[in-house]
Amino acid sequence: MQVIRIFLASSNELKRERELFEIEIYRKCKAWLKKSIFLHLDIWEDLSARMMEDGSQNEYNKFVKHADLVVVLAHTKVGAYTELEFDTAFGQFGETKKPFVYTYFKEVESKVEPSLQAFKDKLSSLKHFYSPFKDSDDLWNQFNKELDRLDENKFTKRDTTRKASDKVTSIIDSKNVVKDVSIGKLKGGFRVGDG
Repeated sequence: MQVIRIFLASSNELKRERELFEIEIYRKCKAWLKKSIFLHLDIWEDLSARMMEDGSQNEYNKFVKHADLVVVLAHTKVGAYTELEFDTAFGQFGETKKPFVYTYFKEVESKVEPSLQAFKDKLSSLKHFYSPFKDSDDLWNQFNKELDRLDENKFTKRDTTRKASDKVTSIIDSKNVVKDVSIGKLKGGFRVGDG
């Protein structure tokens, strides 16, 4: 059985989203049992509350370093602990190419704290694009696609983007002529060209 460890980091303002994410992870886990893949989710609510010699956060960071995937959620702010967990994951990724790190920001209609923009600026300086989400369903739909991509590549560091030559399909142009076109993913958009 392959165990994929996932660490979910976020502030308490996204407690409901974390709970629903946990439910979806375990639904996916049940579906993947036939593939011999077990998704193990670590969230801070499940970790020990006992006093640690180096502090509780240092203990949490050990889980971050041993994760295969780290998911960071933010809404109106990015707490100091969430940012520290991101920094730990990113530092570990720089050394070992794992964990894979995903950042999702819940769309905001209210006032945000400066920590949110500072974190977005940090991601921008790292040339990382975060993903916005509207609600728990949108978050899960996006992350579920990431899990499927990783599964296709056996959870390795191999690039999961498709090349234009990977898929050829037919479309009908404005003059009702059928053309074969190659469709390849490019920077969040699609390239279409005559095949």
